[in-house]
Amino acid sequence: MLSIPLGFFGGIGGAAKHGILVKGSSYLELLTRIETLCFDKTGTLTQGIFEVLHVEPQTDISPEQLLRLAVLAEVHSNHPIAKAILQKHPDVQNSVQSVREIAGEGLEGRYQNELLLVGNQRLLERYGFAVPQVPGTVVYVAYAGGYQGYIELGDRLKTTTKQAIKQLKRKIKNIVLVSGDQVAAVAKTAQEIGIEDYHGGLLPAGKMQLVENLIAQKKAAKAVAFVGDGINDAPVIKRADVGIAMGAAGTDAAMEAADVVLMGDDPMQLVRAIEQAHYTLRIIQQNIWLALGIKIGVLCLGIMGLANMWMAVFADVGVSLLAVLNSLRTLYYKQP
Repeated sequence: MLSIPLGFFGGIGGAAKHGILVKGSSYLELLTRIETLCFDKTGTLTQGIFEVLHVEPQTDISPEQLLRLAVLAEVHSNHPIAKAILQKHPDVQNSVQSVREIAGEGLEGRYQNELLLVGNQRLLERYGFAVPQVPGTVVYVAYAGGYQGYIELGDRLKTTTKQAIKQLKRKIKNIVLVSGDQVAAVAKTAQEIGIEDYHGGLLPAGKMQLVENLIAQKKAAKAVAFVGDGINDAPVIKRADVGIAMGAAGTDAAMEAADVVLMGDDPMQLVRAIEQAHYTLRIIQQNIWLALGIKIGVLCLGIMGLANMWMAVFADVGVSLLAVLNSLRTLYYKQP
């Protein structure tokens, strides 16, 4: 009764010292039972800092004009891709009307009474535009009834992503990369970091359905975890057995929905959180066996008339003190 809560409190406190906020002892235990770990891509495994790599106009407009059309719409969005495009024309005035942001697709609005579309392949094809298949992260632009071209962007991996994935693969059976980006872009990132199972082009509802399927397929005692950072990830973070959010760059909605928050936005913090959880469970098991073993031993000696008062005191108060001291080790856990 004493060793179990003390062990969990110590484990949660030890994690908090390293910027890992666990919202309860049950979630710390679930971290040791993760069977499938799903990662969002942008902002979670990558820095979420995009830069424009190439501008490819498809009509008689210039690359500068194509960028300007994209900026006119993206000024209404706070997505990392929008911020990268806005850097090319930071002084563009807000002159697009009736702007509507479509989750997982892009933006639509009216500029000079003409329809302006800026988004991914799915958005433009829904309006009947045929666009080329381009690998990577691409923003397509359509205006005034015609396809105008595309803008190719790149995103950098976080410095610890590859190391974190390598270590997580030793501990977790299945690691899955999910993203709303094009499948080609997701495949490229997955290959770079060593993840075999990946899914691209997923809207928030698609991510939710994927996690629902994984939960239905898991073993009874195991858990499915999802790691994300954006407002679109909040529902699936909440639905997963263990929801994990990036704290520094993550949205308030994602952190509110999460069971575990990584305040440093570092994938290696997840490795530490899982190792801390395993260490905490080992300490708790040690305390249980220590308490039961000594008490049963002294009880047997008492039945045989061989136990004295001091042995009884040790089996009660002494074991309690040993359990407290052993539980304190979880506060000072050091990663190997």
